[in-house]
Amino acid sequence: MTGRTVGGGRYVLRALLGRGGMASVHLAWDTVLERQVAIKTMHSELGSERDFRERFKREAQSVAKLTHTNIVSVFDTGEDLQGESPVPYIVMEFVEGRPLRDLLDEDVEQYGAMPAATALRITADVLAALDISHEMGLVHRDIKPGNVMIAKRGGTVKVMDFGIARAMQSSGTAMTQTGMVVGTPQYLSPEQALGRGVDARSDLYSVGVMLFELLTGRLPFDADNPLAIAYAHVQEEPPAPSTVNTALPPAVDALVGRALRKNPNERFPSAEELRAECLRVAGTLSGEAPRIDPAAAAPGNSGAGIAASVYPQFGAPTPPSVAQAGPATPLASPYAPGGYGYPQPGHGPGTPAPYAITPTVPVSPGGGAAGAGGGRRGAVGVVIAAVVAIAVVAAVAVFSLLNGEGDKGSEAGGGSDTGAEDVTDNETEREPRFKEGDPEKVIDATSCVHANDYWDQDGSPGAKSTPNFYGFHINSVKECIRSAGWRYEENLVYKDEVLLGENMVVNQTPARGEPFDPEEMVIELTVSTGREPDRG
Repeated sequence: MTGRTVGGGRYVLRALLGRGGMASVHLAWDTVLERQVAIKTMHSELGSERDFRERFKREAQSVAKLTHTNIVSVFDTGEDLQGESPVPYIVMEFVEGRPLRDLLDEDVEQYGAMPAATALRITADVLAALDISHEMGLVHRDIKPGNVMIAKRGGTVKVMDFGIARAMQSSGTAMTQTGMVVGTPQYLSPEQALGRGVDARSDLYSVGVMLFELLTGRLPFDADNPLAIAYAHVQEEPPAPSTVNTALPPAVDALVGRALRKNPNERFPSAEELRAECLRVAGTLSGEAPRIDPAAAAPGNSGAGIAASVYPQFGAPTPPSVAQAGPATPLASPYAPGGYGYPQPGHGPGTPAPYAITPTVPVSPGGGAAGAGGGRRGAVGVVIAAVVAIAVVAAVAVFSLLNGEGDKGSEAGGGSDTGAEDVTDNETEREPRFKEGDPEKVIDATSCVHANDYWDQDGSPGAKSTPNFYGFHINSVKECIRSAGWRYEENLVYKDEVLLGENMVVNQTPARGEPFDPEEMVIELTVSTGREPDRG
């Protein structure tokens, strides 16, 4: 809303820079110091709780103390009234530059991935910022390319959004219950996905996911819903980066693999140590361009096991009933390769790691109804997966309400504590949700007019690399396509969803970064209706 002011008229809001599930960011003018700033205003439904607002203010004060060249500075914080609702805001340094997400998209279109040395050095700068924040006890909780800026002058890396997720996590309001998940599903650590407490090592896992994406042009885990992605973070092993980008040496695989360990105790112990390793490995690289294996370019069906875990196929092994049960047997922790008792520093042998799932499952003496040998192991295996799946379901339920059921680049959607009705038995009594799209989210026509040639011209001669249309208003996408002289299918496909909102593009064929031959192909677009999918 251009022209609106906050801070008693001191800050005049200008252009909308971004909108997410928790807040909106505007370019603004500081009329006192006469400079451009960025203003983040929390959505009114999240700022309606007094306790949350107070904690948010204290967090903003803590973040303001993070003075570092790789951290976006916080200048001021306060509250403003929007209608009758108080809305907290934060005044931040305005970084003239581009999100890392945009730079990655360009490299993916041109090379298939970001050059490894560049990816490692950018990651090292992100870790320098995290090292300072972790020293002060602040865990970011949402590291991703969309929260990293590359300044126009000097290419300085700037990490944004410190403290906001922490403020929500520490709030004592009804929104902060056991199982609340704050973050973006594609970058969640396993402990975040389970709604458990997190520490600095959780940020290091998210850095590992981001680095994997920079090096390969794809995510280690991806699916069409946040529940499946969260389940994959907890239960599935990521592929080695070199299976996607064959130009990567074993040292890169080892670095990323350690950052993505399920057990926090097995990751790098600090941001500084992971940073040092990134710089060391970067110094050994030859500068070879990425070589993407086309057969491995698309992520697998992450989280596919969750349906079988929660709803086993007919005839699959099932756990014995309580009536048949004997002494309880503890399940193995998903973080402990050897089982439940994975030791951690400062604890004796057999002490469970702090993030371990520790439920018990009754097992019939001598095998009982479950049988013995392979049958019994199969039953317990199903139960292990089911317990993990249910834990993830409980955690992601609240995450979905807060973050609009997912994220792609910047968060979209939103929610409030009243949204808890959505997961009760009163589902049929609730009015279906509807979300309007954002006509201000427009794609620059140069994305089509000056689209890069596809990186593999030998395999797809003359092809362009398809721009990313996801999350943009359909009118601007059509204009972009027409500006390049390309064609799109006039009969649009419509999909019910409330993440992006009405008239926003939610899917495309060819997909982002895939080869597109303007002479022969027609782009197909799927557009949101803004309506909640029918759950009947």
